[in-house]
Amino acid sequence: MTAQPELAQIAFTDLARHGGRPAVITDDGVITYRELAGRVDDFAARLGTERRLVLLAARNALDSLVGYLAALSAGHPLLLVPADKPAALESLVAAYDPDVVLRPGEGVPVLEERRPGSRHELHPELALLLSTSGSTGSPKLVRLSHANLTANAASIAEYLRIEPDDRAATTLPLHYCYGLSVVNSHLMRGAGLVLTDLSVVDPCFWDLFRDSRATSFAAVPYTFDLLERVGFAEADLPHLRYVTQAGGRLAPEKVRSWAGIGRRHGWDLFVMYGATEATARMAYLPPDLAAEHPGTIGVPVPGGAFRIEPVEDLEDGELVYTGPNVMLGYAEQPADLALGRAIHELRTGDLARRNAHGLYEVVGRRSRFVKLAGLRIDLGQVERILAELGVTAAAAGSDDGLVVAVEGEHDSSLLTKVLAGSVGLPRAAVGMHSVERLPRLTTGKVDYPAVRRLAAQAPPAAPETPSGDRDDIRRIFAEALDRSDIGDGDTFVSLDGDSLSYVAVSVRLEQAIGRLPADWHLLSVRELERRRKPRRRVVSFLETSIVLRAVAIVCIVATHVHLFHFQTAHLLFAVAGYNFARFQLGGERAPRLRRHLRSLTRIVVPCVAFIAVAYLLTDDYSVANVFLLNGMVGPQELTTQWHFWFVEMLTYILIGVTALLAVPWADRLQRWAPFGFALGLVVMGLISRYDIMDPGLPKPAPVFWLFALGWALASARTGVHRWTVSVLTVLSVPGFSSSATSTIHEVTVATGILLLIWVPALPVPTVLRRVVGWLAAASLYIYLTHWLVYPVLLPLSPVLAVGGSLVVGVAYWALCNWLPAAIMRRRRSVVPAPAVSPGSPPMEDRARKTKLDTIPRLPYPVQEGP
Repeated sequence: MTAQPELAQIAFTDLARHGGRPAVITDDGVITYRELAGRVDDFAARLGTERRLVLLAARNALDSLVGYLAALSAGHPLLLVPADKPAALESLVAAYDPDVVLRPGEGVPVLEERRPGSRHELHPELALLLSTSGSTGSPKLVRLSHANLTANAASIAEYLRIEPDDRAATTLPLHYCYGLSVVNSHLMRGAGLVLTDLSVVDPCFWDLFRDSRATSFAAVPYTFDLLERVGFAEADLPHLRYVTQAGGRLAPEKVRSWAGIGRRHGWDLFVMYGATEATARMAYLPPDLAAEHPGTIGVPVPGGAFRIEPVEDLEDGELVYTGPNVMLGYAEQPADLALGRAIHELRTGDLARRNAHGLYEVVGRRSRFVKLAGLRIDLGQVERILAELGVTAAAAGSDDGLVVAVEGEHDSSLLTKVLAGSVGLPRAAVGMHSVERLPRLTTGKVDYPAVRRLAAQAPPAAPETPSGDRDDIRRIFAEALDRSDIGDGDTFVSLDGDSLSYVAVSVRLEQAIGRLPADWHLLSVRELERRRKPRRRVVSFLETSIVLRAVAIVCIVATHVHLFHFQTAHLLFAVAGYNFARFQLGGERAPRLRRHLRSLTRIVVPCVAFIAVAYLLTDDYSVANVFLLNGMVGPQELTTQWHFWFVEMLTYILIGVTALLAVPWADRLQRWAPFGFALGLVVMGLISRYDIMDPGLPKPAPVFWLFALGWALASARTGVHRWTVSVLTVLSVPGFSSSATSTIHEVTVATGILLLIWVPALPVPTVLRRVVGWLAAASLYIYLTHWLVYPVLLPLSPVLAVGGSLVVGVAYWALCNWLPAAIMRRRRSVVPAPAVSPGSPPMEDRARKTKLDTIPRLPYPVQEGP
C-alpha cells in the first residue's frame, strides 16, 4: 500500500463549497456543485481508500467528469486516455497494467476492477498521467503532481479573470491537457461547464451555447478554420466574454483578424502557449496587445518565469520555463510511477527572443524537430529522404511550415510533391527553394536560420510546364500509365492499364482519334496512330461504363443532399465487376495475382487514409470504419457508420475474388471456361442475394451477384452469352431493394446493366466530354469525400453542396492519381544513367536494367467503382 497524498492541495476537487451554483450544464439539464460533489463522493468510495492506478477512458460527458474528480479527490493516480481510441486504450492498459479501468457509463463510469489492491509503487505526489503524443497510445507519459494541477488551474483562472458566473463550453477533449485545464480552472472558481462533445460546426452546439449563456470556449488553430465556415464572425452570442487559443501557432494575420472581430463584438482573444509537460499553460498574450504583437506568445503565466539560454552558433537562445506547474518528469514504464521529481525547469526546445515590450516570441526549434499539421517532423529525416534521391539539402522550419534549401538545379515542384508525400504533410506546408550553395556558418556547418529566412526572401520555384502534342498517342499512354517504354506493338492491356487509367486514356484518345472501337484497349499504339482522325464534333461518344459511372456518382451525391432521389450505387457494383474482368484477368497466374493485389492496394490505401481523417475530425465514425470492418462488426441499425458501405463491400469482394483466383484449380477453370466460370460466380452470389443459406456468421450486404453479373458480361463472347446475362439481370434485380423508392431503384439498376450489355457507347456533348471523364475516374473519391463536404455547403445551397462535393472528390482523385507517378518520375530523374560502351544494348533495354526497376511501379490508382 502506498502513502496517501495531501488531498487539500487539489483545490478544484472541493466541490461542495460552491453549494447550489450550476456546475455542469448539458442537453439533459443542470447539475449543481452540491449534486456533483455527491456523485463524486459516492464514486470515490467505490474506488476505495488504498491508492491504486486508475485508467479512465475519457469523453466529454458527465460520467468521465465524475470519474476524473473521484479519482483525484480520493488520491488515486489517474491515467487519462481517449474513450474513442480503443487501440490507444488497449496499448496503455498493456503497457501500465492499471489496477482499475473506468469506461463510459450512464452518469458515472463503469468500474472494471482488475485486482483488489495495487501491484504498483506509486509516488505520494503523483496525481495524473497524460500522454505526450495525443491519442496514439505511446507509453511515454507526463507525470503531474497535485501541486502542478492546482497551481496551473489557479494561474489560468487568475489571468482569464474567471468568475462564478462564467460558463465554459467544452470544445476540446477531456484527455487533452488544454481541454482539461478548462475544466480545472472553472471548477476552482465555482464557474460552470457546458459539457458537450458537439463540434463547433454543428448548429446544435451553438443552440446549447446560447441557451446555457456560455461565456467562453477554447480553440486550437484548426478550430478557427471551422469557425470561418460556420460564419462565427457574425454570430449573435451576447454572453461570450472571451475565446482562448493554444495547441499550436495561429498565424499572426489570423491573430490580428480574430482579435479585431472580438473587439467589434465585445469579446477578447487570449492567445496562449503551453505544453503537457507544464500541465497546460506557460504564457499568454494579453488581448489588448494581440493586434499590435500578433506573432508573440506574450508573457509568462502568473507564478511562472522564462529565461533565454544562449545556444552556440545561433542568434536566438532556447526558451526555458520555471514554475510550480512544471511536471515531475516522464514515465515510460510502470516502475517510473514510483519516481519523485526529476526536473525543476522545462527546456522547451523552442528558440525565442524577448522584444522591447517584454513579450516573448518563438522563432524556431533548437532540436531537429518541428510540429506541423499535428505531426512531429524530423528535419534530419527530411534531409535523408532527399539525400537518397541524390539531392543535397538542408531542412529548417517552424510551426508555420517546412523550409527546404536544395543545392543546384532540380525540379523543385516535383521534389516538394515527393517530400510532402513521404512525411505526410500537405503540399502547402512545404517550401522548396533551389540555391547555388547551401548557406553555411564560418565553422562550415549549415546556417539553418538562413535557410528559414529563404521563406521570406523568395517564393518557391514554380513547376515546369511540359511541352509537346497532348494528342500524341504515345504521350497519352506515357502520361496516363506513367511509362516511358511505349513501343509500337504495345496495347493498353499489355502496359498494365487498369480501370482508372482506362477512363483517362479513353477520354483523351476519343479526342485525338474520334469514336473509339469497343476493343481499343487491345489495339496496338501503331494501329491507334493509323486511326487518328481528329475532327470537331458537337457530340462525342464515350464508352457506356464511363458515362454510367459519371451519372451514377452525381445521382448518389444529389440523393444524399436531397436535391432529388435517384439511387444508383448498386449499379456500380456491376460496373466494377465488368471492369475487373476486362483489365485484371489477363496474363499468367503469378503476374495477374500481383496485379490484383496492386489494384486492391490502390483502392484501400486512399480510402483508409481519408476515412482515418474523417474519423479524427468527426464523431460520426468508428475504428471499424477505418479498417473497413463496419459491414462485419458495425451496428445493425443504419447510422453514419454505414456511410462507407460501398467501399467496404467492394473491398470484401475484391479480396474474395483475388483469393479465389490464387487457387491453381480455380485459375485454370477460369481460363478454360471464362463465361461459365463467371456464371458460377453469379450463382454463388444469388445464394446470398436470396438468403438461401445462412451460416450464422456476420456477412456483408448481398451485392456480390451484381459484381458477378458485370464479370459475366465482360466474359460474354456471343449473343447467347449476352442474352443469358440480360435474362439473369431481369430475373434477379426485382425485389432486392427495400427502400421506399424500390421500384425506381431496381429499374435503374436493371436499365444500367442492360445498357452496359447492349449499348457500347453513349453520346455526350463534346464540351462535357472531359468533365464526364473526370467524374467517372474520380467517382470513388467523390463518394468518399462527399460525406464531409456536403454537410458544410448544404446550408448555403443544395446545388452548391453537390457541386462542391464533386470538385473536392475530383481534387482528391487528382492528388492520389498524381502522387505515385510523381514519386516514380522523381526517382527516375535522380538515378544516373549508366555509361554507354561499345556493344551496349539499345537505350530502352539499358533503362530497364537500372536501379529503378528494383522499385515497384506505382501507376495511377485503380478504381473498380463507384
